[in-house]
Amino acid sequence: MSDLEERFSDALHSTSRSWRQAVDRRLKNLGVSQASWMTIAMAAKARTPLSQSELADKLAVEGATMVAMIDRLVKAGLVLREASTTDRRVKRIVLTPSGLKIYDKVKTEATALRKELLQNTDPKKLLLATELLEALQGIIDKQS
Repeated sequence: MSDLEERFSDALHSTSRSWRQAVDRRLKNLGVSQASWMTIAMAAKARTPLSQSELADKLAVEGATMVAMIDRLVKAGLVLREASTTDRRVKRIVLTPSGLKIYDKVKTEATALRKELLQNTDPKKLLLATELLEALQGIIDKQS
């Protein structure tokens, strides 16, 4: 691996982690953990309700970890498990009105942080970086 490729890989990994941690610091006042708000955000952004296993895949966590997370979110009144219309063994995760309120706060804070962090970034460089990351995601998706 070339030095530049390794540098890119290291920067991608550490920046992703640091970005999530920065959002998490902004959300401390909501009283939800990083794992909780990421689960809520993923469920909210889905076009159709995701199953527990689909959420686990998207968040890169084990199924048992996702079950425990969803149990906590159900107990907190933020999500519901609904039976799938096509397979009663599958439970789809749906946000409650309280979960939607939390998501709105998460989205507001994340948007403010994103604007703050990117305010001095050249739009052309941002476009190039975005296109590179989207292309890499496409390559990875094809390998799956």
